[in-house]
Amino acid sequence: MIINETAGTIKQFDTANRTIDFLEIEWYEASKRIQRKKTKSGQEIAIKFLKEGQRLKQDDVLYADDFKLIVADIIPCDAIVVKPKSLLEMGSVCYEIGNKHLPMFIQDDEVLLPFEDPIFKWLSASGYDTEKIFTRLTNIVNSTVQPHGHSESSSLFFKIMNIAK
Repeated sequence: MIINETAGTIKQFDTANRTIDFLEIEWYEASKRIQRKKTKSGQEIAIKFLKEGQRLKQDDVLYADDFKLIVADIIPCDAIVVKPKSLLEMGSVCYEIGNKHLPMFIQDDEVLLPFEDPIFKWLSASGYDTEKIFTRLTNIVNSTVQPHGHSESSSLFFKIMNIAK
């Protein structure tokens, strides 16, 4: 089965008389545009997102018929949660994490990132309120410009300069 786009979220479907088959994915697989996976029941799925910026989200419906739904399920993992005490601290911790080119998630006014012991120790030593938790990483901060190209006219700088005119 080839999936080119999601059909919505599970909240948009009547699930009463349908079997729900989950496609389990790791947090880093959510932004992959092309991949092959198997659902929990063994159904082979080929994801081929053709548009830039498409990514799977928790509870996205990949397939729906009268009897079955195939739903994306992001697997929980160890994560670092940083609980900023102010907007200034939120900005500084996001800057520090982004400056290291690490994936970052914002969930419930907290900053999360996949657990790595050296980063956890560094954030703690820097004075941030950090904790190791087991959770789903679902709301990634998209720090890359989408779509992008290789010509001057498609660069972010060029677009900003045109807006500023």
